[in-house]
Amino acid sequence: MPPAPPRIGPRPLALHVAIAATSWLSCAAALPFSKSGSPKAVRLPGLAWHPSLRERAQNLESELARHPEPAFREALGREIKTRLTEFHDGLTRYRKHPWRRAPVEMPAIWQEGTTRLVDYAPDAPAGARAVLLVPSLVNRAYVLDLDEGNSFARHLAAQGFRPFLVDWDAPGDVERGFGLSAYVDGRLAGALAAVERAGGSLPAVVGYCMGGLLTLGLAARHQSRLAGLVLLATPWDFHTEQTETTFGIGDALRPWWPWIEAAGELPVDVLQALFAALDPFMAARKFRALAGVDPESPRMRAFVALEDWLNDGVPLSAPVARETLVGWYGENRPASGRWTLSGRAILPQAIDLPSLCIVPGQDRIVPPASALALAKRLKKAETLERKLGHIGLVVGGRAKEDVWAPIVAWLARLPGPRSHA
Repeated sequence: MPPAPPRIGPRPLALHVAIAATSWLSCAAALPFSKSGSPKAVRLPGLAWHPSLRERAQNLESELARHPEPAFREALGREIKTRLTEFHDGLTRYRKHPWRRAPVEMPAIWQEGTTRLVDYAPDAPAGARAVLLVPSLVNRAYVLDLDEGNSFARHLAAQGFRPFLVDWDAPGDVERGFGLSAYVDGRLAGALAAVERAGGSLPAVVGYCMGGLLTLGLAARHQSRLAGLVLLATPWDFHTEQTETTFGIGDALRPWWPWIEAAGELPVDVLQALFAALDPFMAARKFRALAGVDPESPRMRAFVALEDWLNDGVPLSAPVARETLVGWYGENRPASGRWTLSGRAILPQAIDLPSLCIVPGQDRIVPPASALALAKRLKKAETLERKLGHIGLVVGGRAKEDVWAPIVAWLARLPGPRSHA
């Protein structure tokens, strides 16, 4: 076997290293300004701490006053060095870890352009409930088949269903011109037709994150061809929380749109930088925590599997990037009733299908209120809230018990099996 290519994550690596180094090194530079007796101390009239921080700030100032500045500066230097070393060691452990995801040997029953449909239970008995799994366009589909021991797709197959996974892959020459209408009314509708040709019962559709919105668009067109919807961490109202961040995405990219449209796509590292803006210090925290983990432990393997997936992203086609970052995040078109596919508005209140909405209560990418706004608009929605994060919802340590099991039970209660006409 040829050697595995070197890991390039966490992406963009330079950004994460710069954030960590700058934040910690700046503590030493700011120290003279934090001492009340220092000639460099800054006193701004009328400056007040936020009420939630005032007590902590006062306690910190009192604590600083009790320590001689030379001793405190020395201790601060040691702490900065420790954090930089732990971050470096964690990065090194990850980047040199020998584990690699094994290639998937499941058959693809349909392909158009770069989009494939993978059958995870080709030997399923006749009448087994078909389940169409729809992931996001901005990450690889195998988050739903992360590892042999952590695979939602394989779990569904083991429970007697026939799951089909839509693998979008990176945009090719044709897909760089695609907007969301082409993906939903073209590729996703084609995948649905392939599921129908494969036989079995009327399919249910499971959409994750952005894939949930694509699923919603498919359901708006083809309700009679579906048994039900499962929507995992699917946003709808993009202005419920983090409005400063969401409003600013389109503006931040404004100077770059001509270049993005000329290239035909929004690069992976730009997308990763946008995600990093939601929590700039996440990479520093998680890689420092990794420094002391046994490289042979299940925890390390799970970390590497997930981190490899996070860094194996795909670019967005330029039209999709504009529709989502400007239309969804900037203008909140879904919640305001102005999101359209092929000229038709997508209105969840018009969808009359059994639906299960699973909302992660600790999600920073899709705030819970954003996902709940969708559940409230669907006619036949059941809602489950889980104290999990966006990714932990499908691959975390509690996902199998808290998320997979309720989905399996809900799918089993759907009317049927009903064969295709």
